[in-house]
Amino acid sequence: MIKADIPGFGKLTLKYLVLDYNGTIAEDGVLIKGVKTLLIQLSRLLEIHVVTADTFGVAASQLNSIPCTLKILDKKDQKDAKLEYVNNLGNSYTASIGNGRNDSLMLKASALGIAVIMAEGASAETLMSADIVSKGIIHALNLFTHTKRLKATLRS
Repeated sequence: MIKADIPGFGKLTLKYLVLDYNGTIAEDGVLIKGVKTLLIQLSRLLEIHVVTADTFGVAASQLNSIPCTLKILDKKDQKDAKLEYVNNLGNSYTASIGNGRNDSLMLKASALGIAVIMAEGASAETLMSADIVSKGIIHALNLFTHTKRLKATLRS
């Protein structure tokens, strides 16, 4: 669990981290360098969930040594499916990270939504739904182990 009291934003009590796969933690189906190590470290603090349509069909093999729950979504209605997934976990205890248009609702519903801008870019709708926009997944994941960065960005 991660706790942070952020003036003007509120108290965060995070139990879950929900991640999009392609464009967020993977590029062209392959995990981005450094993500595996960080996710293993974060799995000691948060329950990690990866939700994806698995465009390249390799998410399970890429994530096999990472303590996480993988949810493969149907190809349609992904935006609503991701929102429902976060709500079922408990959105007030969830942080989510994504980049695509289908991530916008889960970021908005989560206690902490982080949009990342990676090689495939990021949807403007998702950027507007996020609490934080990060220039990459490594920076975004490091926010959870360096929580003063969250305070510096979110306080008012």
